[in-house]
Amino acid sequence: MRGFSGSVEDRLAVRERIESYNDAVFRKDADDWAECWAEDAEWAVGEHRASGRAAIRDLWVKLMQGFDAAAMYVAHGSVAVDGDKCQSRSYMLEMLKGADGTERLVSGRYDDTLRRDADGAWRFVSRSYAVLQVR
Repeated sequence: MRGFSGSVEDRLAVRERIESYNDAVFRKDADDWAECWAEDAEWAVGEHRASGRAAIRDLWVKLMQGFDAAAMYVAHGSVAVDGDKCQSRSYMLEMLKGADGTERLVSGRYDDTLRRDADGAWRFVSRSYAVLQVR
């Protein structure tokens, strides 16, 4: 997958979903963050896996307990919309402050599948994260 395809409106809606995800991370808002996921979604982050929106939310809450602050900045690599489905790749720069006061700068890549749900909203069906660099 490379490049950008599909209507401008759909590509913008997908990008806004990714940015809404990041905004919820900044605010540590578990409900808004969970709303980004389809009910039947799957999430893979490091060695952690979760299936279903409720389990994904629970895992995120558990993982976020290790951070006093988390900031995520996105650069879009591709957004390929085909009807009600989308494949997306984005790169993140994360600024993390651990609960123990340590600070890290992490870059990574998300590989996503999104779907337009019955309510018209684009949501993640699957999302996997790979760390590229840590400083």
